[in-house]
Amino acid sequence: MPTLHIESKKEDIAKNVLMPGDPLRAKYIAENFLDDCKLVNKVRNMFAYTGTYKGHKVTVFASGMGIPSIGIYSYELYKFYDVENIIRIGTCGSYNKNIKILDVVLSNEAYCKTYFPKLLDGADLDLISSSEKLNNKIITKAKDKGITLKVGKTITSDVFDVYCDNHEKFRANFPDMGFLSVEMEAFGLFYIAKKLGKNATCLMTVVDSLYDKRSLSSKDRQESLNTMIELALESIIN
Repeated sequence: MPTLHIESKKEDIAKNVLMPGDPLRAKYIAENFLDDCKLVNKVRNMFAYTGTYKGHKVTVFASGMGIPSIGIYSYELYKFYDVENIIRIGTCGSYNKNIKILDVVLSNEAYCKTYFPKLLDGADLDLISSSEKLNNKIITKAKDKGITLKVGKTITSDVFDVYCDNHEKFRANFPDMGFLSVEMEAFGLFYIAKKLGKNATCLMTVVDSLYDKRSLSSKDRQESLNTMIELALESIIN
């Protein structure tokens, strides 16, 4: 049952999906965490793999960067492949002194100044929540595994803020709502999930901060991402 952007057969996509932005991270997860995995999509090199995790069928499907890209893939997965749950897993930045490099953050709401809902549905919306059901599973699993999880609101930006000439002017675009993190996809995913009556949330590892100028080693970054990946997998199969 191919769509405009996905070549997979319907039975090749699991009901539960992890969605990293990077296609090569999807490949990494499949090869290191899933059993009996197979490549089920390579259109535009947006790799997707389906396998099992502890006996449960899971798909890892890359989203690309930004709301338009994750909007397309999440819509097609929910609408045409009967996916029920998507957890976006990725990296984020921090503008909050209490959110440190390598912290794991769960987004319960995403704020974005975007025309995405307006163009798609004529909706005037800038703040949207993630799935309480999925969030509760992640919070419970994090406690069971002794993982410190920071839960709160996320800024979803249409630009990569690192390239902004003036971070103070960038931050002035957003209300003072105690945001924990900034990234580029969560709002779009949450909006599509709500529109189609599905579940979505976003789990992230902090890799840069205005208050911490550490340069992470590749080993430190990957180990922290592995913690987040395992938490997402453990949560989505339960």
